[in-house]
Amino acid sequence: MGNKIANMPCELCSSRKHSMLSELSEIHICNISENKNLISHKKGQILHYEGTKPLGIFCINSGVVKVYKIASNGKEQIIHLAKEGDFLGYSALLGEENYTNSAMIVEDAKICFIPKESFLSTLFSNSPFFKRITKELSHEIGVMESKLTDANQKSIRERLAYVLLQLGTSFGVEGAGNERIDLILSREEIAGMVGTATESVIRLLSEFKKDDLIDLQGKKIIIKDRRGLSRLSDFYA
Repeated sequence: MGNKIANMPCELCSSRKHSMLSELSEIHICNISENKNLISHKKGQILHYEGTKPLGIFCINSGVVKVYKIASNGKEQIIHLAKEGDFLGYSALLGEENYTNSAMIVEDAKICFIPKESFLSTLFSNSPFFKRITKELSHEIGVMESKLTDANQKSIRERLAYVLLQLGTSFGVEGAGNERIDLILSREEIAGMVGTATESVIRLLSEFKKDDLIDLQGKKIIIKDRRGLSRLSDFYA
């Protein structure tokens, strides 16, 4: 469990501009702000477990959360990494279902918990907000379809290159012509994102370094040749 800390009004929250709450009217944002709880979480803490019932939604103020499932073989498959401004748990809440995945803190985080009643009252009384949530749900379905296609059609090498590009886009810091991924993930976690064995990720990262596509500094990964990774992943951005 995390530690409850003093609430920050949504109106003053810097992460709000990155979230789906960014365009809410004053009256609606006040309703959310008055009913939410801001909780501090440490790395490794569980935010929610697969199979449990959602009582509200989570909005990430700071930090990083991994959303994952445990496969039948006991291995962890990471569905996505959520960061500042992202919502978690709203699809299960709206579907009146239990969570279909688990969520764990991978970088110390501050997360607002918005109770079900407050979220739903805002959702159903604000048409633009309703449309935005619906659009995001549709986008998530499209992303999952693409991942399923990639898992069946792309090699492990291509999938790893794509994951590194996505990590660079979401967590990259530019410097000296390179792009450092400013997030420490274990090799097991990267394997969970790619959908392969840890040993394969370790071997391929070494090959990528040898090919001068990336550099490795401990657990930190530096992208040296984004264009080369794009060609390798068959992804042209």
